Amino acid sequence: MHAAYAIEQGLLWLELELGGQEPSYPDLSTFFPPAVRMQRAIRDLIGIDADIASDTRPWLDHGAWGATRWPLRRSTPRAAPFAAAHQCEPGGVDYPFVQIEGDGVHEIPVGPVHAGIIEPGHFRFSIVGEKVLRLEQRLGYAHKGIEKRFEQLAPAEGQRLAARTSGDSTVAFGWAYCMAFESCAGASVPPRAAALRALMLERERVANHLGDLGALGNDAALAFGFAQFSRLREDWLRASQQVFGHRLMMDLVVPGGLSRDVSREQLSVLRAQCDAIARQVGTLRAIYDEHAGLQDRFMTTGTVSGALAAKLGLTGLAARASGRGSDLRCDRRWWPYDALQAKAASDPRGDVAARVAVRFDEVFESLRLIRAIVDQMPESEVCSPLELPAGTLLGAGWVEGWRGEVLVTLELEPHEHGHRIARCHCHDPSWQNWPVLEHAVIGDIGPDFPLINKSFNLSYSGHDL
Repeated sequence: MHAAYAIEQGLLWLELELGGQEPSYPDLSTFFPPAVRMQRAIRDLIGIDADIASDTRPWLDHGAWGATRWPLRRSTPRAAPFAAAHQCEPGGVDYPFVQIEGDGVHEIPVGPVHAGIIEPGHFRFSIVGEKVLRLEQRLGYAHKGIEKRFEQLAPAEGQRLAARTSGDSTVAFGWAYCMAFESCAGASVPPRAAALRALMLERERVANHLGDLGALGNDAALAFGFAQFSRLREDWLRASQQVFGHRLMMDLVVPGGLSRDVSREQLSVLRAQCDAIARQVGTLRAIYDEHAGLQDRFMTTGTVSGALAAKLGLTGLAARASGRGSDLRCDRRWWPYDALQAKAASDPRGDVAARVAVRFDEVFESLRLIRAIVDQMPESEVCSPLELPAGTLLGAGWVEGWRGEVLVTLELEPHEHGHRIARCHCHDPSWQNWPVLEHAVIGDIGPDFPLINKSFNLSYSGHDL
């Protein structure tokens, strides 16, 4: 059993040998509450329990796996058939939600099927009048089989699957996988490739913030904001398509660097767009800040205190909006961020207004970083060959995605053709942040949930491997 801890000195990776007929490992949820869902997922995928686990309900197993349980075990066929839902064992269809009782308490179920293209997720609200007493989430409906699929891929091709873990974070996951692969090889990438990776990561951050700022305005009945930010995001994505060949910049990050270079003229296009976007976002921020109706919906809504954020392990922009949390671009400062002097946005209020403010601040900082990267772009090749040493290899990639810290851990084992992937886990920051959302809505009215939910905008896909 492996566990990775983010500590002040860096990333600490611990390994615990398991033995016996019924192996188990220490329950971490007492010290780190979000570990409950991770431990439940381990039980569903592999069949190993934590000692004295506080919650043994299934998390990813919705009863459709039938006899082919524990899909990540080596003994489970790669293309195992699924059973019909009505044949499932207890815990699938009749999920035991926590029941809240009392005068005037009623339940509102939302999902798992949602409007539009959003992935499935169920939310069970316990309400008194309009006030939310409790929210309980049920996720993991898709189970795409990503971790088992990794075992079928060549190590040098794994980044293509990692980049599809959560499509809005394709650069972050692709980079983290390649960083893990490169750490296995004990190699570094050319300076130009590292700079272009950072440029694409910042463009990914800006694209998502633009979309969310518009959606937050729309959820608070400011359709004007939604229209304007949607226009800006579309222009931003079209420029990515023009320069990188893909709106989301997918499959450009490869082990050893990048799959293609970018010309000086194309970099000039991206830099000029930063100036245009900055002016318009500045105007829109003034409108958001001065709109009384909008601020009435934002302020004091969905508040997460700094103490609660620390206790529950909140990470990324949501943590920084509660006055907590780190930013790997600032705290670790590897190339090229060590030369860019990146600044972390922060706000102590912890409400929707704070999460909106942090998004605005991060947009402007990312635009500054993109300009600086273009101005300081080194001249070198964009990809260098990698050679893996003999034996079993472990590697980790740790990148500050737009939601927060993205971690990819990789284990390679010797094979007749060199190496093969024994295990690969892509960890989205939503694992830590989804449980905090359950606390953020307590005491607010039910109709504010879409607004609070969007202010976090957590990943269903990145949580459901």
